[in-house]
Amino acid sequence: MENKNNLSRIISESVVGWKSLTGGDVALVTVGNATCGRSAGAGEVISRLEREKTLSGVQFNLHEVGCIGMCYMEPVMSVYKPGYPMLLYGNVTGDDAADIVEKYLAGGEPVAKNLVGVFGDKSMNGFPLLNETSVLKPQVRMVLNNCGIIDPARIEHYIANKGYTGLTRALGLAPQQVIEEIKEAGLRGRGGAGFPTWKKWQFCRDEKAETKYLICNADEGDPGAFMNRSLLEGDPHSLIEGMVIAGYAIGASTGYIYCRAEYPLALVRIREAIAQATANGLLGENIMESGFDFNLRVKEGAGAFVCGEETALIASIEGERGMPRPRPPFPAVAGLWGKPTIINNVETLASVGRIMQNSPEWFARLGTERSKGTKTFALVGKVKNTGLIEVPLGTTLREIIFDIGGGVLYGKKLKAVQTGGPSGGCVPAELMDIPVDYDSLADVGTIMGSGGLVVMDEDTCMVDVARYFVDFAHKESCGECAPCRLGTKQMLAILEDIVAGKGEPEDIDLLEEMGRGVMKGSLCGLGQTAPNPVLTTIRYFRDEYIDHIVNKKCTAKVCRELKYYDILPEKCTGCHICFRVCPVSAISGHPKEIHEIDQELCIKCGMCLEKCPDKFNAIEVYPGSKPAGSKPEKV
Repeated sequence: MENKNNLSRIISESVVGWKSLTGGDVALVTVGNATCGRSAGAGEVISRLEREKTLSGVQFNLHEVGCIGMCYMEPVMSVYKPGYPMLLYGNVTGDDAADIVEKYLAGGEPVAKNLVGVFGDKSMNGFPLLNETSVLKPQVRMVLNNCGIIDPARIEHYIANKGYTGLTRALGLAPQQVIEEIKEAGLRGRGGAGFPTWKKWQFCRDEKAETKYLICNADEGDPGAFMNRSLLEGDPHSLIEGMVIAGYAIGASTGYIYCRAEYPLALVRIREAIAQATANGLLGENIMESGFDFNLRVKEGAGAFVCGEETALIASIEGERGMPRPRPPFPAVAGLWGKPTIINNVETLASVGRIMQNSPEWFARLGTERSKGTKTFALVGKVKNTGLIEVPLGTTLREIIFDIGGGVLYGKKLKAVQTGGPSGGCVPAELMDIPVDYDSLADVGTIMGSGGLVVMDEDTCMVDVARYFVDFAHKESCGECAPCRLGTKQMLAILEDIVAGKGEPEDIDLLEEMGRGVMKGSLCGLGQTAPNPVLTTIRYFRDEYIDHIVNKKCTAKVCRELKYYDILPEKCTGCHICFRVCPVSAISGHPKEIHEIDQELCIKCGMCLEKCPDKFNAIEVYPGSKPAGSKPEKV
């Protein structure tokens, strides 16, 4: 009974400690110090707060927390003063932090500068409630509920917020009952295809083998995606709890967390959490006197995108090159070292813990009929409020981009949104009212993926977007199967010709034919989804392909060979700056005289545009090539 008694003591002490920390007689200051916060200057804020604490004599507890999701306003700092609700500040500098300590914690009135909102449901001085702000009001934080709130390095913070109560409940059930509850919740895999989690577990549970394995795929190789990283950095115990529950359900005694080495902070946090859970009897032998043994190991990956595919990931853990293997047999039957193996991603496993902490009904109350619960997304690109969000499945793209995201940057028009990372498709602006769920996205030619959302504005060239992602897929291809190895190479060559003005009318049909072939013939998910960006951009933006091929023009003025630079005589003052910076001496003219660009010599590097003073704006970019002896219309 030692483990159970120990946990009961920890729970009791943790709850008391958390209440005294967030509502006691001593002030509390937290600073978001995940990767996004650190890159924005959170370290300077923390150093300044530590200095102020020493010099000012003001007593307050200082804790580092994970990312609360508002990456666009990092560094983020929250402040609790006894007797008042907690306040959230954004875009905080060291001077701002010192000002808050001096004027609010040591003084009286809260500092209004950079104040985002008030935690809870009680307003203060007319400041907005945080949950009523446009960014957070549409969100429902099931998986991210602790991120940006608790100190990820302190297990007692996690326990005080219902942590490990899901494991306690699960160990009181039979393994098959746990699987039934996950089925009832309707949880689908959050890593890409959306396969029912319970069904995958059941396959493994039914296998008659003494040794089984559980693997968490925390590789997350999509450009611009950081959902798994943020969860590991901000709430690592949620993953551990979910993995122990999953291991119990399928009958595995060993689990692996496969995380890329490019996530150093995430690796530190998860290793700290494993040590803490082990020390408190929540990992290891005879967990909570249940007779169940479960151990976790961390495997660092080298960053290969293909290792996000299950069998390639397994090969990497085994010490082999990350190469996909033919299926069947599927990993649930013969996976790691030939043993039955389940692979789920970070968000799926973290959801398991939350379901067991609450109930299947609690989870299934949100979402759609076939896509239950919530989904985290990394909202990036040409959108005002970039960051990490969590919304009920079925929320429309329009709500995500314009309500939560605040709309497109600089008042530009929305052109498209790519979902699902480099393997996803591009959804045009006219389809923004589709609900974001597994089936609706598939209907328009894209996928959910792990949760990347890249917003593109009117200045985006969709042909170049397709070229970029096919280039990525080609470089990340393991080369094992010919359709992916050769197909992506040939598709890339055609796209490079088109953006260089060398495309032919038949190239569009050829790209579609090759794309379908690559999808059907490739061995793994990388090749099977690599053509998505091409096929969807042709489907929704065919006119841009025709413009590039027939008119030799990139209307977005992105493709280097299909645009040109010219000097506006009415604005040129002869400042001579463009003359001096041109690397190929394509610009002629004497000081204080109107300059000209020799289009034959110009290499279209854009240095003249970059260096021309804003007050003059004498350089203009035009699509296509300059007509001889004429001035084109400005686009």
